[in-house]
Amino acid sequence: MRLGGGIEREYKDPDEWLRLVRELGYSAVLSPVDSSADSGTIREYLACAKANDLVIGEVGVWRNCLSKDDAERREAMEYAKAQLALAEEMGACCCVNISGSRGEIWDGFDRENYLPEVYEMVVDSVREIIDAVHPKNTFYTIEPMPWMVPDSPEQYLRLIEDVDRKAFGVHLDFVNMINCPERYVNSTEFIRRCFELLGPYIKSIHGKDVLMETAYTTLIHEVMPGTGTLDYTEILPMVEKLDSDMPFFVEHLPDFCTYRQAADYIRKCAGKAGVAVR
Repeated sequence: MRLGGGIEREYKDPDEWLRLVRELGYSAVLSPVDSSADSGTIREYLACAKANDLVIGEVGVWRNCLSKDDAERREAMEYAKAQLALAEEMGACCCVNISGSRGEIWDGFDRENYLPEVYEMVVDSVREIIDAVHPKNTFYTIEPMPWMVPDSPEQYLRLIEDVDRKAFGVHLDFVNMINCPERYVNSTEFIRRCFELLGPYIKSIHGKDVLMETAYTTLIHEVMPGTGTLDYTEILPMVEKLDSDMPFFVEHLPDFCTYRQAADYIRKCAGKAGVAVR
């Protein structure tokens, strides 16, 4: 597998970016630019990645394509199309977004997120984004979330069937789907089910950890790998079985040093499990 993650330090050119990537020991990277970059800059970063055997694992969107604000939704859709086109140009493993929310918080919970007509909006928005670009070198993917489509591997499979586009793949964030005590206490079994059901479609993976409070009512925290309850010596062989070049990203950490700590922890677990990390 290939390990990557955030950087949380500024860089002004490919050389500075590469120094930071090497210091963290990454072999998979998030796109260092977005679709607003000029073509020359995009080519420079792409050439740097190729020359140094770095896989561009993700081009992120992170906009609300289900917003009730028509202007915000149109802007999000156009940005998603532009980011997917960038992913296609860079040969990234995937372009990733969440499905979106009908609430005031773009990535938050809302009752309307579960309505059948909103599910149809998700299907239509994914189709529109893919059909605008017709990617051949990348995939558009949706990151699962605890409170919107898809929030289970079974629902992700249904979404794949309903979208019905070859360029629609899976971004696997199993932590985001550990949204109840049953999945928490049986986390390894749940994660194994995610890999079994979604394996052929997975293009990129996020690695985090979870910790549930023993107080009323249910409260499950996302935490840094190694500070929760997930057994990565069991999880990482599942990643390696998919593809030796599968990008696995640590995320949502505050600074460069914690990213390095999290990456080191994943490497340590991989060593114990006999999994090669490139």
